[in-house]
Amino acid sequence: MSVEIEAHTAPPHPRRAPVSSTRCDGAIFVGLVNNMPDAALASTEAQFSALLAAAAGRHSVQLRFSSLPEVPRGPDARARIARGYWPIETLLAAEPDALIVTGTEPIAARLADEPYWRRLVELITWAEEHAVASIWSCLAAHAVVESIDGIQRRRLAEKRCGVFAHDILAGHALLDGVSAPLPMPHSRWNELPVEALRAAGYEILSFSPESGADAFVRHDQSLMLFFQGHPEYEDTTLLKEYRRDVGRYLNGQQSHYPTLPQGYLSAEGRELLEAFEARALGERSPALLEDFPFAAAAATLRNTWRPAAVTLYRNWLDFIAAARASSAEEVSLAGP
Repeated sequence: MSVEIEAHTAPPHPRRAPVSSTRCDGAIFVGLVNNMPDAALASTEAQFSALLAAAAGRHSVQLRFSSLPEVPRGPDARARIARGYWPIETLLAAEPDALIVTGTEPIAARLADEPYWRRLVELITWAEEHAVASIWSCLAAHAVVESIDGIQRRRLAEKRCGVFAHDILAGHALLDGVSAPLPMPHSRWNELPVEALRAAGYEILSFSPESGADAFVRHDQSLMLFFQGHPEYEDTTLLKEYRRDVGRYLNGQQSHYPTLPQGYLSAEGRELLEAFEARALGERSPALLEDFPFAAAAATLRNTWRPAAVTLYRNWLDFIAAARASSAEEVSLAGP
């Protein structure tokens, strides 16, 4: 049906009542805890909102944004969050049906040393005990697995970036309507060992020898769905990240030129970017980034993962709606 984004506004006058924390009748109430870096804050809002809207189908979704306050922010991002994000305590007090939690770029060698780690562990515990379901994206997925089961992610020799084809776990309800091979974007420097996940009881929903575990799930008190991939990505997101990494090379922030994303570019797009790479290696300069052939390369891209991403999220929303209906029926049957 629709997605309604409900912004949080602070009361303009001390005597005015605070914004209501109650949910819309009948809507699935989802909290998006957006911890992405400042430059990706707005695009992440747009990506998840668009994916939920495409997946909503017969459901109405009430969406509120929040963020962990300990994630380091610049003044513009802090202002954006202050204008419309719900404080994490206020969001959780309203008891959302589900959470979507993103990661961020790590600044510490160990996740447990990140400034937001304690708050994130508290959020994980809340989701386990109170949410019908939750989605944990990339670094957030790594944090949950380490917090609950002590499984630590491992550093890759090079960045895993591209669109990879995955086998799927046949018969799982979250994969109803999804067929193999399942294409999914990945963009990360770390991974969780598949054998350790299986030994700890996680169900691997999608897997590739190249990318490892793409999506996996844990279902105890609450359904926890994890993505090392990024179903929410738009067609140009990987290209934007690649351009960012090229810029980091050109201005000296990183020593190596980034590897082209696998399985993502057309032959024409690859040719354009390889030509720019040859030029950049010969005349390394920050000013050269202005000539990056973004528009020309973007025109050749095709979003191959969107249909499966929409189906996955629709199945997730269906699960939440069914779980709420079942709970309401149990309460009704138990009543006078």
